[in-house]
Amino acid sequence: MPRNRRTFLTGAGAAGLAGLAGCVGGFGDGGGDSEARIGMVYATGGLGDNSFNDMAQQGLLDAEDEFDIAFDEREPETEGEFTSAQRDFAESGDYDLVSCIGFAQLDALEENADAYPDQDFIIIDEVLEVDNVRSYIFGEPEGSFQVGHLAGLLTDMEFAAAESETNPDANTVGFVGGVESPLIESFEAGFKAGVEYANEDAEVVTSYVGDFNDTAGGQEAALSMYQDQDADIVFHAAGRTGVGVLQAAQSEGRFAIGVDADQSLTEPDYADVILASMVKQVDTAVYSAVESVVNDAFEGGETERLGLEEEGVRAVYGDTIGDEIPDDVTGALDESRQAIIDGEIDVPQEL
Repeated sequence: MPRNRRTFLTGAGAAGLAGLAGCVGGFGDGGGDSEARIGMVYATGGLGDNSFNDMAQQGLLDAEDEFDIAFDEREPETEGEFTSAQRDFAESGDYDLVSCIGFAQLDALEENADAYPDQDFIIIDEVLEVDNVRSYIFGEPEGSFQVGHLAGLLTDMEFAAAESETNPDANTVGFVGGVESPLIESFEAGFKAGVEYANEDAEVVTSYVGDFNDTAGGQEAALSMYQDQDADIVFHAAGRTGVGVLQAAQSEGRFAIGVDADQSLTEPDYADVILASMVKQVDTAVYSAVESVVNDAFEGGETERLGLEEEGVRAVYGDTIGDEIPDDVTGALDESRQAIIDGEIDVPQEL
């Protein structure tokens, strides 16, 4: 059975534990038992982003549906809070697994994984090669290539759906990033390569807002692209900042591409402008890790990569307007997906 097992408050469900966010110690005195107890430290931007963090929580909720688990959550507001959030979980000894969501937690985890060698951790979007950490990384460039391929094909066409339309005369698309970092730059690299693969004449304009939680900043960046640079489709990799991109697309009668989750479903107010989303199955990674703990099969010191072939990343067409995309475009994306898997297309991993 998992180590670090302590008694657990009988009947405490996930909803109640979630309410303890920011207050480690939910697994206190009392009877009862559960198959696994999970401590969750989210990326800055927190829950409610309808994207990265919410996908991570979905994995936890899916695991809760399947297994008898309990969990507690922390939502640090700054990167400086990561160390204490991880440490509080580990030091309590109450948690079979501490999940660290996002690349920015690496430095804090290096410190805590060494200080608490009997505590199992996972980290999403980074690699830490120590025995008590399992790392999960994704094929962001490949998935971004796919939505870049889509944007590059459509920007050159006269395409309209709902109240939006392309601007085939300009041949320009955009990319809005949250914090400039190697990971987010890998989204940009894949997107640019996909656009170029579809359309060598297309231009990609880029902006980094410097924050994953600045909706107004995301809107301002995208508005500049739509209004001043003639972009008609903008892809974001920006967390909650990306909601501003969706807002700008709607106000300008243009299109956007979501990220991490199918944002035509998680952001239904903007479903009429979302052509597709580059979905990243963070939920699958979290679920898999929890399942391994429940089955006493957790293996630290390993890195698991989820790419196109494993459906860890994929282009998902918008629920409202995706059906309007011409068949020859979706067919071309099917072909490029397979070509990437077969190694016939070499997708750059960085700028």
